[in-house]
Parts: sequence; C-alpha cells; structure tokens
Amino acid sequence: MNTWKAAQLDRFKPLVFLLGLYPLGRWVWLGFNNGLSANPVEFLTRSSGIWALVLLLVTLALSPLRRLLAQPALVRWRRMLGLFAFFYAALHTLAWAWWDRSGSWSSMWQDIVQRPLIAIGVVALLILLLLTLTSTHGWQRRLGRGWSRLHRTVYLAAGLSVLHFYLIRTGKNDVLEVYVYGAVLLVLLLLRRWPAQSTDRH
Repeated sequence: MNTWKAAQLDRFKPLVFLLGLYPLGRWVWLGFNNGLSANPVEFLTRSSGIWALVLLLVTLALSPLRRLLAQPALVRWRRMLGLFAFFYAALHTLAWAWWDRSGSWSSMWQDIVQRPLIAIGVVALLILLLLTLTSTHGWQRRLGRGWSRLHRTVYLAAGLSVLHFYLIRTGKNDVLEVYVYGAVLLVLLLLRRWPAQSTDRH
C-alpha cells in the first residue's frame, strides 16, 4: 500500500470540516421542518451529547488506525475532529445550562453538587476544554514531552463521557447504546497497546 502524503490528506480537510458540521446543519434543517420531535429541548440536548461522544471516539480512532494502515499522515485530521468533539460537548453543556438551569450559576452549581452524572459531565468538558486550548503547535512546543502526557487524558474524558451517558440512560433502563460506545472505547484502548509498526515500514 502506498503511503498517503500529507498534501493528499489536506485536500480532504474541507470535506472533513463539512462532515463535522453535519449534525448542526441537520438540526437547523429539522428546526425549519418541524422535525425536532415533540420536545425540541430534550432532543437537542441529547443529540449534541451523543454527537460529542461519537466525534471523540472517531478522534481517538485515528491513532490506532494510522498505525494499522501504516498511514501516519492520518494524524492531520485529528485536531479538527477533536475540536468538533469539544464544540458539540460545549453545545451539550450550554443546552443544560440555559434550558435546564435557566442560566443560573447557583442552580448549575447545585445540580453539579447533587447529581454525580452532571459533575462527571462537567469534569469531562473541562478536560476537553484544556486539551482544546493546548492543541496548537505553539503549546506543543512550550510543553514539550508534557504535551503528550497531557493529551493522553483525552481517554479519561472519553471514559467519563461514557459513564455520564450511562448514568443518564440507566434511569430509563435503556443502556444498550451506552454499552456499544463503551465497547468501542475499550477496543480503542486495547489497540493503543498494540505494538506500533516500525517507521522503516512506512
């Protein structure tokens, strides 16, 4: 298999960007066509959270995928997908803060203290926020080897996100979908331990 060049993958970045905007575009289309269900607030809150988790898992999948395919240039899509994961996680949090807590800081804090699932979600968001702020080449140079250690906490954020989703669904006795996401994350963690191919084979 020929090794893909960085310039070749960069040509597809606009397409990856448009795919990242797909959930937002879908919500707008559904909104104009009365397709946001009988409870638009719940639909948008739930959908934004699921898309954040999906994009986070896709982001994590790029590293093992580039090794398994011997295509190191795939890493060039990772930052963009990670930023989209944070974007939808932020929308999910804003939906909770604005619609569920009416934008009240005291109400939000009370919800965080009293409901573990909310506290877990907020911690996951804060990790993603930190990773987003330090995702640039400038921060990578400043932090040196510490940058890689810091950005490995993305797996913690993913685990907390799955747990957050589980705690939401367990109250509704509907956890099958959560198990699917958890299984995907487990596979990605196992693949992370897979021996990397020698750079001589690339």
